[in-house]
Amino acid sequence: MEERAHWNRIGSAYQDEIFDVFRSDRNKLLSATIQKFANTEHTVIDFGCGVGRAFEFLSPSFRSVFGVDISDSLLTLAKKREFNNVTFKQHDLTKPLKASAEFGFCCNVVMLPEVDLNKMMLKNIRQCIKPGGHVVIVVPSLDSFIYSAWQLINWNKKEGTLPEDIDASELAGFKGTKTDLIQGIVRIDNVKTKHYLEPELRVLFADAGFSEIVVNKLEYDWTSEFSNPPKWMKEPYPWDWIVEAGVWEIETSSRPKP
Repeated sequence: MEERAHWNRIGSAYQDEIFDVFRSDRNKLLSATIQKFANTEHTVIDFGCGVGRAFEFLSPSFRSVFGVDISDSLLTLAKKREFNNVTFKQHDLTKPLKASAEFGFCCNVVMLPEVDLNKMMLKNIRQCIKPGGHVVIVVPSLDSFIYSAWQLINWNKKEGTLPEDIDASELAGFKGTKTDLIQGIVRIDNVKTKHYLEPELRVLFADAGFSEIVVNKLEYDWTSEFSNPPKWMKEPYPWDWIVEAGVWEIETSSRPKP
């Protein structure tokens, strides 16, 4: 599969090439949210665990951690981390996974340019969570992506460059069709990446079978977007979406809408 080959190619360069959400989280909201559901009697599945950056937060807070990733190369690196309650499985999350847990964690994985595959991943994640359980899922924000580009235009204006004179490479993320942009498919380092709107997330999570859906901003400093941002560029800061969602303890066809 193309995604598996992509992540295997990154391999040992992962630490430098992939944005570290935990370290960049301005308000430490991600680790605090995980702690809300911490239970040393429960199991957690890290869906798309990569090299295991979340293990230091998950391992002490749950009885066991099940790390799942599409890449053999990244799993090899993850296994080098010294956590004695973590097990692993190489798996493509667009396919059903035979596993179950009270809690699920997934950080910037459900972002393929093939939008239907993202829907499949959410449904497969949902099927792994026991009734009464919860998930915390981080995904890129389309609002934030456009907002950052708007700030880039403001920055250029302040330095005397009109929007029409901005170098095309600075707005290369918007290279694509109108339907791409409407569906939230933009480019990060020239790689098509799915980004989300908040209302879209509520619909998708409900369709996947989740309940109690809460969506918040996971904020980062402007250095996450620009190498040398100007001092006047302050809040609102760029963000990802962090979604908390539950699974009904009693399955019923007459669930109230979230």
